[in-house]
Amino acid sequence: MNNYKTLKELIAIDSPTGYTTNACKYIYDLLSSYGYQPEYTKKGAVKCALGPNPKLAIAGHVDTLGAIVSKIKSNGTLAFSLLGGLSLTGAEGEYVKVVTHSGKTYTGTILLDNPSVHANNEKEKTPRTTKNMHIRIDEEVYTAEDVEKLGIHVGDIICVDVKYQELESGYIKSRFLDNKAGCYVQFELARRLKEANKEVPVELFFSNYEEVGHGGTVGYADSIEELLVIDMGVLGDDCQGNEVSCSICAKDSSGPYDYEFRKKLVDLAEQNNIPYKVDVYPFYGSDGSAALRAGNDFRVGLIGMGVAASHGTERTHKKGIEATIDLCMAYINSL
Repeated sequence: MNNYKTLKELIAIDSPTGYTTNACKYIYDLLSSYGYQPEYTKKGAVKCALGPNPKLAIAGHVDTLGAIVSKIKSNGTLAFSLLGGLSLTGAEGEYVKVVTHSGKTYTGTILLDNPSVHANNEKEKTPRTTKNMHIRIDEEVYTAEDVEKLGIHVGDIICVDVKYQELESGYIKSRFLDNKAGCYVQFELARRLKEANKEVPVELFFSNYEEVGHGGTVGYADSIEELLVIDMGVLGDDCQGNEVSCSICAKDSSGPYDYEFRKKLVDLAEQNNIPYKVDVYPFYGSDGSAALRAGNDFRVGLIGMGVAASHGTERTHKKGIEATIDLCMAYINSL
């Protein structure tokens, strides 16, 4: 089994959509330390050629879910707007950090308005929306003016605690395995290929706006002919996938992925005894979806380790991550 140090380090760097500079710098510096020459796109994504004239792009996204301060309420709590599709039922009670314009951080908690069951007997029946929830800041504040004196303003970024745990059973549970586990797959491809002193016609692409739908649209090398997206595999009652396999997506809500590309991935998994499941994701889009909608003229495939409880407190298994790395390597070796 691999050392998962780089996954733990990346997950520890807050990177909700729109606030990804620190995480992208980590990726840039890590790839540089392996001996590559990464570069930033104009949008701030990171890309890195693993050899000359890349034909295959392998993309994952570093941005995560989060929130942003939308109003300072008169009682000293914060109203918030979501960055991406954070599940409010899953986020209630979670600890957060509020990052101010100056870079100072304050801690807080996501709560329903009037959250005490001893004061609100309708609490369990109340639908959760951003209109009836707030951030409680861990400072002595009672008015909007008290909050503003701390330097907290509309537009400040709200980062949800990740709670990363790597377990002896091989499971990893944390927020934002979608898609930092996919980024880890890309790290391992770069590391292993460099260790083997192997140049391949591949470009790694780390997008930074996937959770809001335009991460994978632009910025690839002009020579790219295929895009293999690494993103979480969906687990659910109507899905085949599991945490110990690599999921190969046939179709998501944006439509089918390239049939010949998918067929080759399945054949390679069979030939190399890589655990896999072919799946259809009912409510899902990816950087591949965005790339196709943007009019890119290349074939697109989508794979990834199965991740349970997506957009909540997620979990995957090292076997699923390893299977995804192995399938990527098999595809690269087939070029």
